[in-house]
Amino acid sequence: MTHAVWPSHQPPTGRRPVQPLLKLAPPVQPDTSSHIYPSFSPPKDSGKATAIQRNPKQVREEKRRSNQEVLQFAAMAAKGETEQNQNLRHQEVGHKSLLQSDALYQYILETSVYPREPESMKELREVTAKHPWNLMTTSADEGQFLNLLLKLINAKNTMEIGVYTGYSLLATALAIPDDGKILAMDINRENYEIGLPIIEKAGLAHKIDFREGPALPALDQMIEDGKYHGTFDFIFVDADKDNYLNYHKRLIDLVKVGGLIGYDNTLWNGSVVAPPDAPMRKYVRYYRDFVLELNKALAVDPRIEICMLPVGDGITLCRRVS
Repeated sequence: MTHAVWPSHQPPTGRRPVQPLLKLAPPVQPDTSSHIYPSFSPPKDSGKATAIQRNPKQVREEKRRSNQEVLQFAAMAAKGETEQNQNLRHQEVGHKSLLQSDALYQYILETSVYPREPESMKELREVTAKHPWNLMTTSADEGQFLNLLLKLINAKNTMEIGVYTGYSLLATALAIPDDGKILAMDINRENYEIGLPIIEKAGLAHKIDFREGPALPALDQMIEDGKYHGTFDFIFVDADKDNYLNYHKRLIDLVKVGGLIGYDNTLWNGSVVAPPDAPMRKYVRYYRDFVLELNKALAVDPRIEICMLPVGDGITLCRRVS
């Protein structure tokens, strides 16, 4: 999700398993000798140079290995493991919230989210939960947040980079008016088609312009055309973290002044505050540098106002002011 978004054989890392929420055991200390917490020796330049500054061939190889690890992780999740290993994995990767209390998060879902979740979103959430890579999906509480946010800003013309099965896409389609439009980009149409029948049944497919392929070339073409500058009310990005800055450089010209860009996974499983030697999965460690770099760049960008929220895996809203 470099690709516009994750292909079917390369699931992204920021999205975590959908509901039903697992009932977690009390926190345990990670066993760094287990396959769930593989040992990791930071490179000599760790803390001094980000992955972007490494040799391009090295970066590609690290990314390939990280993506392979995600695939293996998803396969383990699909087959099931021992209760102990499930608990360890769940605690490390995180669930649908950064809240310290699982009971509190469950309370939010059962009190505020699920009772008001549209039937189509519930159906898509449950379908996606059966997919081996359901860690890619938007959480139910974040879907509710996006839906309400879009209504508050009266969004009509929107864009989404990173679709997967379309849960956040459906939340957007439900929020915008009947003549509203969503330009949705993902390099994997197969995943999108999992949710498409539900979107069609809800009578919302006419709002969506799905384009399969990398997003960066499409964005470059839109900027070159000139007619798309400042035309989008809202843009949601949940794709390849190593391209977030590249997206931002382009999207800032496409969103209107007063419009919003939302970047998902900006707290990256809480790893943004983890010490360099903290045990974490390779893909979490690899993309952590890119997320940190994005967060630093957004914080000093004079063209936007920002708000980082601990919803889902962290979402940063950027309002264009100039």
